[in-house]
Amino acid sequence: MPQIKAFFRQPSDPPGCIALIFRGQHREEMLQFGYGKKRLRKQETGKETHDMADLIAFGELLIDFSPAGEGKMGNPAFEMNPGGAPLNCAAAFCRLGGSAVYIGKVGRDMFGNFIIEKMRNAGMDTRGVIQTGEAHTTLAFVSIAPDGEREFSFLRRSGADVLLETDEIDLSLLGGAKIMQYGSLSFTDRPARDASVALLKAARERNIKTCYDPNYRPPIWRSKTEAVDQMRHALLFADMVKMSEEEMELLLDIDKSDPERGARTLVELGKEIALITAGRRGAYYATRESEGFLPGYSVHAVDTTGCGDAFTGAFQYMLLYRPEASMHEKVAFANAVGALCATRMGGMPAMPTMEETIKFMDNQR
Repeated sequence: MPQIKAFFRQPSDPPGCIALIFRGQHREEMLQFGYGKKRLRKQETGKETHDMADLIAFGELLIDFSPAGEGKMGNPAFEMNPGGAPLNCAAAFCRLGGSAVYIGKVGRDMFGNFIIEKMRNAGMDTRGVIQTGEAHTTLAFVSIAPDGEREFSFLRRSGADVLLETDEIDLSLLGGAKIMQYGSLSFTDRPARDASVALLKAARERNIKTCYDPNYRPPIWRSKTEAVDQMRHALLFADMVKMSEEEMELLLDIDKSDPERGARTLVELGKEIALITAGRRGAYYATRESEGFLPGYSVHAVDTTGCGDAFTGAFQYMLLYRPEASMHEKVAFANAVGALCATRMGGMPAMPTMEETIKFMDNQR
């Protein structure tokens, strides 16, 4: 694993730029990161000019109700945060300085309004988010074990996010996007399943790379058999895949004790990049050119909600904005962002900035 030697600014560097030296086994390499500065390009739509996003994410949009101690009467209290795996991934990407647009559907209710407001505050383009009066915004209640692991209870049947129609999607939003992020929860029901397939086909036609995180949530599905069938169907559209060891075992029939084989199998299936996350232990990766394992960072985890999404968003940031970095360096950075996310409550609000991440990595030397 590459070690962080130092981070510093040079007088000649532009504002908001940090130089970071990775010390590997045989060499030293300096990378520069621009943090807190959105990378925006312009797109003309008729008479209007809009910013073009590098990442497009679509899928579930919901409220995560996370434990927040006790209320005045001694009963459990919950705090609401915007949620959904693709949303968390896009939030991590934006927090580091990237640009993202989201496509999804929420209710025309207080929860939908709250999600859209928080997305905009995070610097996300929300022109693709539809509001409907026909259904409520999906809700999820999260319970957290002492080690930070979570259990979810969903209120989703006929939720707004599964009602996204193909003809409601504005394909001009894909613009000059480089990566499309998606998960499996938009494949649970029609019409969202058909809209998801339409979006993925549109991405392929535009040479946009697709990145898939199954994000298996048993309570969402009617049966395990249906879940596996639909998650494998969604896998067919992916250029890049990030999944947990448990999801690898479920979808590839490879024992979770052998993530190296799982990563290699995904590449043999035609995936350009395979990432298998192992929680606090780290992550395995494989491409056509290389493979390896990067250990995780030791932190005191208080809530693991969104950690895998933070990892994915950070990896995508490195892939797009630091293509010269090695896979080891990209994954090491993603591990750090995921670890930092675990030290804070909530998913989307827990995403770290570039400066916080670099300082954290430097302190791990």
